[in-house]
Amino acid sequence: MRSMTQLGNDLYSGKTSFPFVQRRRIWFLIAALLVIGAALVPLVRPIQFSIEFTGGSQFTVSNPSTFDQSLATQAVTSVVPGATTRVTVISDSAVRVQTDQMSNDETQAVSAALADAYKVPTSEVTNSFIGATWGADVTRQSLWGLAIFLALTFLILALYFRTWKMSVAAIIGLVDVLVITIGIYALFGFEISPAAVIGFLTILSYALYDTTVVFDKVRENTREDGEISGRTFAESVNLAANQTLIRSINTTVVAVLPIGAILFIGVPLGARTLSDISLSIFVGTLVAAYSTLFVAVPLYALLREREPAIAQRDARVRSAREKAGVPA
Repeated sequence: MRSMTQLGNDLYSGKTSFPFVQRRRIWFLIAALLVIGAALVPLVRPIQFSIEFTGGSQFTVSNPSTFDQSLATQAVTSVVPGATTRVTVISDSAVRVQTDQMSNDETQAVSAALADAYKVPTSEVTNSFIGATWGADVTRQSLWGLAIFLALTFLILALYFRTWKMSVAAIIGLVDVLVITIGIYALFGFEISPAAVIGFLTILSYALYDTTVVFDKVRENTREDGEISGRTFAESVNLAANQTLIRSINTTVVAVLPIGAILFIGVPLGARTLSDISLSIFVGTLVAAYSTLFVAVPLYALLREREPAIAQRDARVRSAREKAGVPA
């Protein structure tokens, strides 16, 4: 069995090659199914937005006698039957209860019911209110932040690589990451909060970094295309993806290990305030690694290989191979 070092050497030299570009129809089909599936998930299981987006009332019970979450639900519904309730243990000494928007009288009654349910003084139950207008502002600012990020990404990549087609491939890869990650959130009932949005922007930055590194190698390889290198444009792009594959794997593993430690070890031990952002980064990092290699890279090859100059050069390479008796 080959070591990672030997595998990396074989991938870099071309002795071993994974067909990222050659089998792009399969990867595009899989990507399309994932995106369509992610887009359809909210129709079956609506996306859960946190109170910061939807508005509502929030109660925090400090030093409860128990952390039984059902007690909070029962206390709220005893005052406001049918109220939507989200209960979270946010530390080893507090329980957070989020509900629909309530009147002042209902807020005071729910506070008293929670204090009675968790056997604490009413002074240990604090409440706050988030209006729907404030939630709409948060949503609008989040969407503006995403739009500005994507616009700047397109512009900077176009200037850096001197071709808008790399920008298009990179942006589609980023959108692929975002849609699939949000679809996973909806599928498993994860709540989208401002912290999760920060996590989404963080993983888009990671995906952009990963794509830029791979594309930089693609640019280096494709400068040597033609009879001199003996490779077609698609082969040069695929070689670049293979040459950076081990780096992508190592970077992804290094990134998800500490995040996974927070998510699977820290959160159960009480670090629940980090759950939203760590979950979004953990899921998004894995999706970003897939999207760069299986979506952005083969898409860039598809966008460029039909250009007249590249098509003519590829034809000359294939013709030279036929004359030399080299199998296709």
